[in-house]
Amino acid sequence: MSVEIESLPVTTPLTIRDSPDGCTLPVRVHPGARRNAITGVHDGALKVSLTTPPTDGRANQALIAFLAVELHIPRARVTLLTGATSRSKSLRIAGLTAAQLRAALAPPATE
Repeated sequence: MSVEIESLPVTTPLTIRDSPDGCTLPVRVHPGARRNAITGVHDGALKVSLTTPPTDGRANQALIAFLAVELHIPRARVTLLTGATSRSKSLRIAGLTAAQLRAALAPPATE
């Protein structure tokens, strides 16, 4: 499975909040896309495109799996807090601070 991360726009800040056991990440999902990718920021939420259709919670599971791979963490550390039937979701990322998550989502530095 090929995964691409497009650079996040600098003009819109990503709203990540620290929590006692990690951090909370707002996500805006575009299910049924042509490819899996992080496509930017929408109203302070990470915008993610997924190829999986939004049926029977499959897109939620695909989102968790996709972010776990991108962040190099086990799937069990990514949980859906809110938005099970909505495009706007809130995820808990256990074991990472907001600063660590921002660094992990930052595009690679180019020389």
